[in-house]
Amino acid sequence: MTVSLAMIPHSRPSLGDEDVEAVTAVLGSGQLGQGPRVEQFERAVAAFVGVHGGVAVSSGTAALELALLALGVGPDDEVILPSYVCAAPWLAVVRIGARPRIVDIDLATFAIDPGATRKALSPRTRAIIVPHPFGLAADLTKLQTLGVPLVEDCAQTLGATVVGRQVGRVGQVTVCSFYATKLLCTGEGGMLLSNDEAILEKARALREYDEEPSLQAGSFNFKMTDLQAALGLSQLSRFRSFLERRAAIAAYYQRALGPTGVLLPTVPEGRTHIYYRYVVRLRPSHDSQASMDALLTRLEHRGVQCRRPVFRALHRYLNLDGYPASEQASETALSVPIYPSMTDDEMTRTARMLCEELA
Repeated sequence: MTVSLAMIPHSRPSLGDEDVEAVTAVLGSGQLGQGPRVEQFERAVAAFVGVHGGVAVSSGTAALELALLALGVGPDDEVILPSYVCAAPWLAVVRIGARPRIVDIDLATFAIDPGATRKALSPRTRAIIVPHPFGLAADLTKLQTLGVPLVEDCAQTLGATVVGRQVGRVGQVTVCSFYATKLLCTGEGGMLLSNDEAILEKARALREYDEEPSLQAGSFNFKMTDLQAALGLSQLSRFRSFLERRAAIAAYYQRALGPTGVLLPTVPEGRTHIYYRYVVRLRPSHDSQASMDALLTRLEHRGVQCRRPVFRALHRYLNLDGYPASEQASETALSVPIYPSMTDDEMTRTARMLCEELA
């Protein structure tokens, strides 16, 4: 008799009884909208990152939009961002009427390429969005010298460090996402962080839309609820253990997948990787796209959901050429299931299936 094993999903939130109790307490309080728990969550995340303050909002994309507006970015200004990233940064830029300038990445780390960024600068450049990709802290040293405000996108890298310093402390503004599958989950939600009180005040003003002394263009209902904040606070209390579990699974994958010949994640000296995604790269071939499609299908049939870490690079959406590293990442990068709620059995099954398929 064949025993059918449960599908191992690519992503899964890590929820516990503490989370249920935290949300239930808010339901019992009757304070369901933005209230005291949102303020508490803002203070807690800001303290964790080590910055002056935070503004909790409805999503990571909302945080990006408010970050740009708070920096004074407006119509026809240019914002530089990498091609190999989800659509959210591009959407945030175009929603405020600014112009995205797409640049390539460093293939070894998937981070924005500082050299390409420098070449893309123009008199109209007002900001650079710098995602820390897949859990690996990006080195912002070269980008800091460009004289343009940096928006650190820590949606995938909350808790990572560069030379012992938390990501999120270098840029003029930092944004986080607390989507259902993110490192820290509130279902939907995000936060803008900064050491600049003027930026925080501007973001708070834009987050509100009613009962304000004046009408302010750009204001919208970007508010987070106390229900979401309560879940976030509960998750934050266990966040270090979440990161430890991710590190343990990643270490197992490093040992198990090494003999397959795939290119494993690399961590440059002085940086940490917290493995929001465990991303390997297949060896390039003349039919890499078809090979990846076939591999994903075979793994799914065997009960393991792997994914491309970026659904579609921006240059592909826009039919642009001249992004060789982003193109190669699009064809060869494979994201393997990794999350704190993953059991040891799921971890070993995933590694075994990958080893067999990549042999």
